[in-house]
Amino acid sequence: MRDIAELIQNVSKYKDAIVQVRLKSKKNTVAYVTMDEKPRVLKWFVPGLKKQMKAEYEVLKEGSSKLNIPTIHDLDEENNLLIMGYIAGENLCDIINNENTPTNEKQKLIVLLAKWFADFHNHFKTQVQFRIRGDPTLRNFIFNDKIWGVDFEESRMGVPSEDIAGACASILSTDPMFTKEKFELCKLFLESYEKSAPGRIKNISNEIAYAILEKIQWRPRDEEVLRKYSKIIKNYGLDKVLSSTR
Repeated sequence: MRDIAELIQNVSKYKDAIVQVRLKSKKNTVAYVTMDEKPRVLKWFVPGLKKQMKAEYEVLKEGSSKLNIPTIHDLDEENNLLIMGYIAGENLCDIINNENTPTNEKQKLIVLLAKWFADFHNHFKTQVQFRIRGDPTLRNFIFNDKIWGVDFEESRMGVPSEDIAGACASILSTDPMFTKEKFELCKLFLESYEKSAPGRIKNISNEIAYAILEKIQWRPRDEEVLRKYSKIIKNYGLDKVLSSTR
C-alpha cells in the first residue's frame, strides 16, 4: 500500500500537510493530518476505486449537515483524494470488546448505534429505495459524546437489513466472539432499530448468518468458528441461540 508521504512529497498543494497518524485501511491510504493548522483526514484512493471515492463523497456532501458523519472539505479527482474533517474519539469496536467497559455502558452505545443506522436510512430514503452505509462493522464507528460513522466507500442502494445484519455479525464475531453478552447486545441492537424504524427488518437470522460467512475472506484463521455459528444461527434463529446461552 502507498504511503501518504508519497502524496505529500509529490503534489505541491499538499506539501504543507503534517502527518499526525496513519490510519488503518484495507484498500486505501488514510491519514490524520494537519493542514493550515486544521485537523483533516486525507483518504487517498487507489486508481481503480474512483467509483467508491465518488460514492463516499456524495454521502458526506449530502448527509454531513444532518447526520453524525465527517464534513467533506474537498474532492480531488485528479489525485483520487478526499479531504474530510477529523473526528476525535475512541473506536466503538474497542469499547464494546473491552472487558473493563461496564455492561450498561455497552448497552447504551448499542442503542445509540441502532439510532445512528435508523437516522442514516431515514435520511437517504427515497420513495422507492434506500441507500445503505455498506461495510457496517464496529470498526467504522467512533464514539466521543456521540456515535459517528466513518468510511462510506461501500455505500450503495440496498435494503436496510443488509446494514443491520452486517452490524450484528460484527458485534458477534469480534473478539471475544459469540459470547452470551454478545448475543444479548445483538438482540438489543435489533430491538432498538425496530423501535426507531418499525417493520424494516424481518426474519433477519439468515442475513446475519450470511454476513458472518462473508467475514471468512478477511479472517481465514477463524473459518471454523465462523462457519459453526453461521450454521447455528441460520438453522435455529437468533432468539433460540440466545435462549440456549442463558
